Amino acid sequence: MQWKFCPRQTEMDLYGLKEILHKIRNSVSKLLHWALVHFTDLTAGLLAHFLFRRHFHFLLSVLVMFGPVLSLWVSKYSIFGNKNHYLYRLFLHSCWGWTCILCGSFVFLLSYCISNSFLHSARHLSRLTVAGTLWTLSRRLLSFLVDASGSCFAPLQSPTEVHGTPRELPESDTGPLLLLRGVSGKAACLNAGLRWQGCEVSDDILVLSLCCLILAEEMGVFGPCMALGKPVGTPLRIIFFLCVLLMSLWIFLIVCLLAHFPLFPSQLVGGALGYLGWKGLYYEGWYVLKPGSCCVGRPKANTASNGTRTLRK
Repeated sequence: MQWKFCPRQTEMDLYGLKEILHKIRNSVSKLLHWALVHFTDLTAGLLAHFLFRRHFHFLLSVLVMFGPVLSLWVSKYSIFGNKNHYLYRLFLHSCWGWTCILCGSFVFLLSYCISNSFLHSARHLSRLTVAGTLWTLSRRLLSFLVDASGSCFAPLQSPTEVHGTPRELPESDTGPLLLLRGVSGKAACLNAGLRWQGCEVSDDILVLSLCCLILAEEMGVFGPCMALGKPVGTPLRIIFFLCVLLMSLWIFLIVCLLAHFPLFPSQLVGGALGYLGWKGLYYEGWYVLKPGSCCVGRPKANTASNGTRTLRK
């Protein structure tokens, strides 16, 4: 029995295969869209709930306060116990940049979807601009205070090598230390392989706490804005989904830092400063001013007096 090549049959088979793949792709797309819609609706309702908006900062404060207790149960050989882990290197040192990119995109798209005004949407980015300016100034001020209040020490092999007064030899877990007068600044001290001791504030916990609170505040208006009746497109839902993942990642990194690298009370002070910065901006400072050309107030869904839907205070 001989098989004969039939071009028409082959073409029909390829056409049928394409139809099957097209149906599979459509089914997967519909399933992913259904999952995205239901997840964003559920998350938006949770973030907009008055219990979450009223108590999230309190829960975050409890986490920062009692998080170091987790160090009693975690293993020092965990992959997150290494500060060279890719999550730390990729996200921790650029935490504010990731927050500005995703949160800024969400704020702009949401306000544009509601108001249909490019200028009005751009004005809402002023909240992140003010917060970024505050973070930059705070980091420089804290760096100056740390350099002014600390000292650089060199570890000694034995007490016989000490040539100073007893006050210049604070004890540590590695032995006596020699105070160095000529080294200025924490960065220069650490780069020289020496040890810095002084009053410190955890920049990582500060910026992570501030970013979590800002993300929760900005995303909390997504649910009320959807209730205004205007359709919300898939790109905005995707950005909202990425913001939720980013806030979850920041909370996870806070837990990792508190559990694997407990530094009390510097982490507690960092968390407190992050909370005070968020509280001062959103409830006691810039955003409670009367909305004008620069200040647009806190993120809040509202209906303007002229009957058009806007996002404003």
